[in-house]
Amino acid sequence: MTSQPEERSPVPRRAVLGTALGGAAAAALPATAHAAAADARAAHPWKLRDTMTTDTAWDRFLRGQDLLWSRLPALWYEGPFLGDGLLGSMVYQEPGANQVRFTVQHGRVQDHRPEFGSGWGTARLPVGHLTLEPVGTITGVDWRLSLWNAELTGTVTTTAGTLTLAALIHDEVLAVRATADGGEQVTWTFHPEEAISPRKIQESPPAGYTANPPWTTRTTADGTEQVLQPLTGGGQTATSYRRTGDELLLSVGHSFPSDTAAERDSRRNLHSAMSYSALRRRHARWWHAFYRKSFVSFPDQRLQSFHWIQLYKVASASRADGPVMATPGPWLEPTPWPAVWWNLNVQLEYWLIHAFNHPELDSLATTLRQSQEQLTANVPAAYRTDSSGIGRSSDMFATREVGQPGTGAETGDLTWALHNVWLSYRHSMDKSLLRDTIYPLLRRTINYYWHFLTPGSDGKLHLPSTLSPEYPVVPPQDTNYDLALIRWGCQTLLDSAELLGVDDELKPRWQEILARLTPYPVDDNGFMIGADTPYAQSHRHYSHLLMVYPLYLVNWDQPENRDLITKSVVRWHALTGAHRGYSYTGAASMYAMTGDGDTAIGYLRKFFDPTTRYPCRANTHYTEAGPVIETPLSASQSLHDMFCQSWGGIVRVFPAVPTAWTDLTLHNFRTQGAFLVSAVRKAGSTRFIRIRSLAGEPLKLRHGLTGRLTALLDDGTPARTHDLGDGTLAIDLPRGREVLVYSGSRPDLVIAPVAVSEPGAAWGLP
Repeated sequence: MTSQPEERSPVPRRAVLGTALGGAAAAALPATAHAAAADARAAHPWKLRDTMTTDTAWDRFLRGQDLLWSRLPALWYEGPFLGDGLLGSMVYQEPGANQVRFTVQHGRVQDHRPEFGSGWGTARLPVGHLTLEPVGTITGVDWRLSLWNAELTGTVTTTAGTLTLAALIHDEVLAVRATADGGEQVTWTFHPEEAISPRKIQESPPAGYTANPPWTTRTTADGTEQVLQPLTGGGQTATSYRRTGDELLLSVGHSFPSDTAAERDSRRNLHSAMSYSALRRRHARWWHAFYRKSFVSFPDQRLQSFHWIQLYKVASASRADGPVMATPGPWLEPTPWPAVWWNLNVQLEYWLIHAFNHPELDSLATTLRQSQEQLTANVPAAYRTDSSGIGRSSDMFATREVGQPGTGAETGDLTWALHNVWLSYRHSMDKSLLRDTIYPLLRRTINYYWHFLTPGSDGKLHLPSTLSPEYPVVPPQDTNYDLALIRWGCQTLLDSAELLGVDDELKPRWQEILARLTPYPVDDNGFMIGADTPYAQSHRHYSHLLMVYPLYLVNWDQPENRDLITKSVVRWHALTGAHRGYSYTGAASMYAMTGDGDTAIGYLRKFFDPTTRYPCRANTHYTEAGPVIETPLSASQSLHDMFCQSWGGIVRVFPAVPTAWTDLTLHNFRTQGAFLVSAVRKAGSTRFIRIRSLAGEPLKLRHGLTGRLTALLDDGTPARTHDLGDGTLAIDLPRGREVLVYSGSRPDLVIAPVAVSEPGAAWGLP
């Protein structure tokens, strides 16, 4: 029995050898594990010396990653951003005015008229913004966005004096505190915004669409100001705010179908917050506990800072009890993308949470679990008894019909989203997630495909025309996008049935599909888009390469496939013009799979190159005609793929570290199999690896160490090991236990930040 489909490779697993896509990949020297009798300390328990256990240490380290501003940001992608997984705010100059804008947006605020589609009828809706209006002309700012405290602090200097401010968001309350010196005064104004889809910047509303009613305002008996926004499709948005002395507290509530609950919720949030100081104490406790769950440090200052900012960003944008992230996150701006996009965006948004050891941020798994009835309603009526799916974009309730194969429809998006949930399962080994969400939904998505698979004259099963996401040609038959997802889905169902002890009547069907499904269409340039459709024009998506990444069905441990992988990735990037930021992050992760860290970091740096057409922006956000949150988050996953990989049932430590990064520290890096990996690299060599098992899963470790190995359990006794060859060690590691692996004499077991060898400017506008 295997625990994941990638383990069923047609050839034995092998070490990375030879040339990786044009860059040399390091070969692991033979190494064996032994009972460390020669080490006098081997009989004694060991323990890591973690220097990152105090508030002082964390404050000092994260202060070096903070965003800074010495001039007023003029655009949303230049300014500070705050959030708590629901409420979000970006801070920048009010357009055309001598004011500072704090946007006020909320992840649950959407329209409720599905008859007008996700772009209009169920789009996320704007709420409003606050303005801080000084007396004098703004001449400069001195701001810091503290990651450790998740708080914006600093000053605004004007011709009349100085405004000192602080701001944070916690428990759906935006709290700001401002004081004035000299001739300055503190003036706040809340500006409600029209409840209409931000897509209006690109197109007119659809026929029959009517505007939502205007908002109304009122003042409650306790002095709270409220803006009430009723919606034509039902429900309400309520913004409540109150100023007391130097402080202003603001909260947004949204209810559907109730048209009154939002008022109650927003006022309750203000009452619970009490004051800036009281809210800040709860806020700081949450964030300080949050960061301690994992640690990573590497010597490139600007990329290290970027990496930690992405963790702050995803925790500001998502919580497991909240809605699935929309494509702009909770920071809505005028955009063509005011919904959830399921054909790449949502998948890339969540990958980084696993290795960072933060399953509590997984709102995608929550949304799919809660939306199973809607996912059934999304397929044509004739197939609802056994099938589910979702169209390209939807609201937070997954409301979007999916077309059917044979019509050129995009049909694989739910299956790909379920791969994300499978990764959540593999990193947690939580069988309830497998039993209650993945298995029933994946069973229904594969059923949907089954209805349209037909045998050809070659005896193989073929799929009628479907769309390879965003490739601009007539949709072909047998698209690689769908074939890869079908193969992954069938194998995962077979593995899951075994894991869950289910004797499913559909197992013969899944086995038949795997045995008879047509091979991936391939030509001299590598993987095609589909049958009779070569990859012939520049394509920003890597939808035709999913079998390589992130599914790893075709991978570098299969020597017979290395040339095919090489040709396909080279061809993908050889045709330029349509590439976007995630084209570079995807290529970086594919090269990391091959062990070629130098080529991987070269592609990743293209995303940060300001001369490229779609680079990372000053505050680490990203735009394609509007805010799109997925690409910077996927860049962090590309870094993770350089540091540690765990596909195919093997934990690979430091598999693709760039040559220039001679020092690197990982601590409690979560992998598939529910292992927590800690490892230190110094002077270009791995010093030690410590692994803790959270679930008692089989451990296969590709360690990268040379010479004679020592493997000790946490009580100092030798671990039972088996050398699998090619630098891979099988280790018997019970649940809750730890193993230490090293070569030579025992190193210092210290977890600490590494020295910066590549200095870089702070993010923001320093």
